[in-house]
Amino acid sequence: MTTTPALIQSPFHAFHAQRGGQMVDFTGWELPIRYTSIIEEHHQVRSSGGLFDVSHMGRLRISGRHARRLLERVCIRRISDMQEKQCRYTMVCNERGGVKDDIIVSRFEEDDFLVVCNGANREKIVAHFQSVIADQSYTVKLKDTTLDTAMVAVQGPNVMDVIAKVSSEVPTLKRFRFTVKNIMIAKLIVSRTGYTGEDGVEVIVPAKFAGMALKMLLKDSSGAEEIVKPIGLGARDTLRMEAGMPLYGHELNEDLSAVAAGMPFAMNLDKADDERGEPFIGMEALREHAANGVPRVLTGLLLDGRRSARQGMAVRIGDEVVGEVTSACVSPTLERPIAIALVDTARIEPGAAVRVEAGADRFIEGAMTPLPFYKAGK
Repeated sequence: MTTTPALIQSPFHAFHAQRGGQMVDFTGWELPIRYTSIIEEHHQVRSSGGLFDVSHMGRLRISGRHARRLLERVCIRRISDMQEKQCRYTMVCNERGGVKDDIIVSRFEEDDFLVVCNGANREKIVAHFQSVIADQSYTVKLKDTTLDTAMVAVQGPNVMDVIAKVSSEVPTLKRFRFTVKNIMIAKLIVSRTGYTGEDGVEVIVPAKFAGMALKMLLKDSSGAEEIVKPIGLGARDTLRMEAGMPLYGHELNEDLSAVAAGMPFAMNLDKADDERGEPFIGMEALREHAANGVPRVLTGLLLDGRRSARQGMAVRIGDEVVGEVTSACVSPTLERPIAIALVDTARIEPGAAVRVEAGADRFIEGAMTPLPFYKAGK
């Protein structure tokens, strides 16, 4: 008889229970999918602010004499020229240029880094890094701090007003910069990053001080709990789709070239030519893909009616299948269905009419559109 492994509870579990969070199994963690409704929570983030528990995301501390060389080897974006307290989004690829995961690298000092990866890929990425360390005989300390820490994302146009009452420094951070704050005896890593298309921060705190950190952030006297409300992972997904941000297992996977994601800023195909550069895993494949093109690339679809498409549905131009849907929802902001799709590169044309197969002889009409669907302040 087999038993189902117990779900991991985040350090904020009591917080979710007190606020009526509907808990679900999310990559082995028990996390809230919603508190009220996905649409209501989505609008809360777009109009004011929301707090997400993202403790399931992997947090790997990498330090030692060859820490930089390891990250140059596994990341497709340049790492050596990062400044202290800078963050960079990039990807980890296989030899074929397929994506093992997309990550954010933060640099503390010369040989001290933090890698935040997707929760579902944490064990795979740890094993991959360890394999590279052994293969290259690197002197590196890799510590998985995921279960020793907690992580929240605070996102929305009004969140900096709340944070300013706790810290005058954090609102002055540039995008993709971070700082380390001391609260009592706890150290918080606060980065101006996020996954919603809104301004905000992501905060990493020691697990045993998670409750204290929330109380500091959401002081009743500041009215913060009205400005920043708890948000479930359902709205996090609709928010990231509107912002055109890829999700591993949908827009990214090991069989799809990183070039197809359409984010050239996330890779430096020439970094091996630098004085301190090194060839990264998948470099030759990605150079070939960039030079000669890839069969399909990501694009947005604006759809008609009220019915949402679903992942895997075929995309047609006329009677010809030209791609497939990778993510879709009814956009609460645009009040219409949207989708992200992989479409034949030669058929990409903004405004081109498309039909999404929604069943036997049933189609959802729409048109191609560049990503993202939504930009804050526009």
